[in-house]
Amino acid sequence: MNARRVLVTGGASGVGAAIVRALAGAGHAVDFTYRASGDAAEALIAELRAAYPDRAFAGHALDLADKAALEGFCEVAEGTGYYGLVHNAGQPCDALAAMFDQDRAEAAMQVNFFALTRLAKALVREMIRARTGRIVAIGSVAALRGNAGNAAYAATKGALVAYCRTLAVESAKRGVTVNVIAPGFVDTAMMERYAAHRAGMERQIPAGRFAQPEDVAALAAFLMGEGAAYITGAVLPVDGGLTAMMGVHRA
Repeated sequence: MNARRVLVTGGASGVGAAIVRALAGAGHAVDFTYRASGDAAEALIAELRAAYPDRAFAGHALDLADKAALEGFCEVAEGTGYYGLVHNAGQPCDALAAMFDQDRAEAAMQVNFFALTRLAKALVREMIRARTGRIVAIGSVAALRGNAGNAAYAATKGALVAYCRTLAVESAKRGVTVNVIAPGFVDTAMMERYAAHRAGMERQIPAGRFAQPEDVAALAAFLMGEGAAYITGAVLPVDGGLTAMMGVHRA
């Protein structure tokens, strides 16, 4: 019951659930939030409690788009002693830049970016007092390379990168690390709408495949551990070499 406690947003399914499992496997107690995946959340909690009966696990229904609900959650979370935060929850927002819809973009910004800033504000002060803590944000390669149709989504993830780098600088001397994982295409339900294009997309990835959720989760668990104590302010792609490639193909 003395395991370090970590909070994961959007932890009931997909990459989030893989992160929760990886953190549990690394010895952490884990709380996670979810929005609409109640059945999946209950099943995951039951799985974890059976596998690790010596540790505490909890799921919290929370819509990060609901500012009042988020504020109430943060007021409770503040001072509870979280060692780590993984902001995984995200909201897509696909449209060409010329068709930018501010209302949709603001909704995505609330979930992808402002939710992180509010949670970090609630948790980082106690991390600083304890002189130890870990914050990991799940960004996207869309913030690192231009991609048609991703203007608003990329902007939310770009803001996340800039914020995390600044927070990393401000908290480094107090033993708190802040890093961003930038996944490429990950094999989750969110990618099902691209099923017809998958083969062509995979041919453009040097590794020749989409990432699995566990590929992202493994890095999140590492960044939460002692071996990552000197890594902060970093943006780490998990993309099979996608952002390393020039992107111009020979005929």
